[in-house]
Amino acid sequence: MTPDSIHAAVTLPGEDFSRVALTPAAAELLRLLWVRHGPLMFHQSGGCCDGSSPMCYPAGDFLTGDSDVLLGIFDVSEGLEPQPLEFWMSREQFNYWSHTHLTVDVVPGRGSGFSVEAPEGKRFLIRSALMDWPA
Repeated sequence: MTPDSIHAAVTLPGEDFSRVALTPAAAELLRLLWVRHGPLMFHQSGGCCDGSSPMCYPAGDFLTGDSDVLLGIFDVSEGLEPQPLEFWMSREQFNYWSHTHLTVDVVPGRGSGFSVEAPEGKRFLIRSALMDWPA
């Protein structure tokens, strides 16, 4: 995680720390994608194929429910009109990763065809670090 990472607003009850952040490169790509696709969201399933990568969808295109956890909400607006972007994770995956801090980064390559960055020749990925605070 870099010092200029964007940290998500805390959403889990009883917590006072962010569990997920964006690198500057990821935030820049998300702003571009927001212009092209409108409001966005992430979902991290931990399933097969590209399930270990965070998937970016137009907001509401991936239906969340009781089997998902809202880990945080980013504002990628750079101080302009708010651009809230939710980061969801499957509850089962959260049980495995509850002790980690997640940082969404972007690298060259092609991810899943379902994630909106795929046509850009880039893919989002998760960088994780053990948390040094209580979970």
